[in-house]
Amino acid sequence: MKLHQDSSGALNTVTGYGAGYVEINLVRHAGSILLLPEAPVIPWPVSSFEDLSAEHFAMLVDAAPEVVIFGSGERLRFPHPRLTAALTAKRIGVETMDFKAACRTYNILMAEGRKVAAALLIEG
Repeated sequence: MKLHQDSSGALNTVTGYGAGYVEINLVRHAGSILLLPEAPVIPWPVSSFEDLSAEHFAMLVDAAPEVVIFGSGERLRFPHPRLTAALTAKRIGVETMDFKAACRTYNILMAEGRKVAAALLIEG
């Protein structure tokens, strides 16, 4: 699915997504990524929901977002609370949704100027 490009300049915007990929500012990524509005796109070294670890989510602690949108893949699956404990300990909210909903929600929160991060799981 193609999304309308946001006119917010240098901010990282999800411009498209589909089976096995996400586009950020028209650049296609075929693997899981961590996404922040004003930082380089970070490859997220996880290829399946079952492989998720606390360290994967802890990668976002230093960025200190208000909320992390976790796109759990093609279907909605919730990570065990111990996996997101480092974020919770820093009072960083975690919202879980399927991959497509996470892409759309990230764009909305980013456009509102919120300090948001997305952890987008692309299984492959």
